[in-house]
Amino acid sequence: MSDSVPGPAPGADGPEISGTTRLFAVIGDPVAQVRAPGLLNPLFRRLGTDAVLVPVHVRPEGLAEVLQGLRRTVNLDGLLITVPHKAACLRFADDVSPTAALSASTNAMRKDADGRWLAENFDGEGFVRGLRAAGYDPRGARVAQAGAGGAGSAIAVALLAAGADVAVWDRDPARADGLAARLAARWPGRITATKGLVAADITVNATPMGLRPDDSLPFDPAGLARGTVVADIIMKPRRTALLRAAEESGLPVHYGEPMLTEQLPLYREFFRIGAPGDPTGAS
Repeated sequence: MSDSVPGPAPGADGPEISGTTRLFAVIGDPVAQVRAPGLLNPLFRRLGTDAVLVPVHVRPEGLAEVLQGLRRTVNLDGLLITVPHKAACLRFADDVSPTAALSASTNAMRKDADGRWLAENFDGEGFVRGLRAAGYDPRGARVAQAGAGGAGSAIAVALLAAGADVAVWDRDPARADGLAARLAARWPGRITATKGLVAADITVNATPMGLRPDDSLPFDPAGLARGTVVADIIMKPRRTALLRAAEESGLPVHYGEPMLTEQLPLYREFFRIGAPGDPTGAS
């Protein structure tokens, strides 16, 4: 078939993928759980933006090779980064935002007009916005957080910026110690590394534990004080084993999806989706 033969006409749902379509990718291991394509692709359609976001499953041992190839892909404008690559991807950026530098991780990378890649991290801001939208203001709260990896680091940064005090632990104690030491330089006396769960107003699972049915609980909510909020950043399944256990203990719970949905306007601004100068051609 000749390249000049027209494809299907654009449907009611938006433009068809064609040779002019701009590409975005969400990179992780695994990727079956990612929800970003289900949010960004409908946004592209609503705005008439000629772009598509696709999942790319990359094992850690192949990350460098894949990232180097994607950086050279002319019609690829941006990357979303998920577990476990948020810290490792930072070294592939040409420029790093202050938030990404503080968290030492990235969940969004944008190719600018000069071909340079800018790394940002919206996980923490999305999480804090989600808490506030649900009526849980972190200002002045004590937060106990499991996980000091890419997402956990960004969440700790945002919680501290929002006025919370944070106690963090990780299955790798050195990682929690390093995060606490790094952020204590900015927020002295307000972040500590602990050996495990401590008394708090808000508890957070910022680990991947809960993605798989046979995962153990990141912490046991049974002993938490009445009224302690239990939050999980896992989005699929929505009602994780941790949140079920918290509900059975009579505790309020906060689901993972708001952390992503609250990032949507941040992604739209960062990637200039639908704005003048949008590389996809939308205006």
